[in-house]
Amino acid sequence: MGRVSSSIFAGSDISIPSSKRSKIAIKRVQPTLEMEFKNQNLQYGSQIFMRIFKESKELEIWVQKDSQYVLFKTYKICTYSGSLGPKIKLWDMQAPEGFYFVTPQRLNPNSDFHLSFNLGYPNEYDRSHKRTGSALMVHGNCVSIGCYAMTDSGIEEIYAIADAAFRNGQKFFRVHIFPFRMTKKNMENHQKSEWIEFWNNLKQGYDYFENKKIPPNVKVKNRIYVFEN
Repeated sequence: MGRVSSSIFAGSDISIPSSKRSKIAIKRVQPTLEMEFKNQNLQYGSQIFMRIFKESKELEIWVQKDSQYVLFKTYKICTYSGSLGPKIKLWDMQAPEGFYFVTPQRLNPNSDFHLSFNLGYPNEYDRSHKRTGSALMVHGNCVSIGCYAMTDSGIEEIYAIADAAFRNGQKFFRVHIFPFRMTKKNMENHQKSEWIEFWNNLKQGYDYFENKKIPPNVKVKNRIYVFEN
């Protein structure tokens, strides 16, 4: 597969934030990414979905192939703030957990932390529980005050993949953030946590994707997450 040019994305009318820094970064990583996509029989610029796991410090990028999503790559999270459990209030130094989505306007090609995108905290669920805070990001620079920090090389690849998906017409991508992989054993190990009821709700969304390999449509009803086709 050759380099993805702007002409391939000519049908998209979405305004994608850009900067000299982001253009240089994308140009640097795009050839390698295109080859990795090709080697996995995936199309660079396809729709994407991300999952984050706090305990193992992993960020997964899933790519749409036919009617399902397949795992493209797992990136190591350099650091994040706080401990297992959701973000509750401003300055609690916690990184969020839950179901978020990123639009093109939430990309920040001029970030103080190399490159970044805003997770959209607080979402509807957070607001219904009167949780406060803002500007929670996935970014580079390997430092965190409430965000998920990647290495600069890692965020460059993640940012480039997101940029390509947006330029190919994806309106938003989902980011599902979990404290850990929500297996039966892990849930049993955390039964005494103050957050177990919240995590049981998150597990419903986790299981939906594990079973279908399609991200659920997430809504909030009666102050809990509900998951639909």
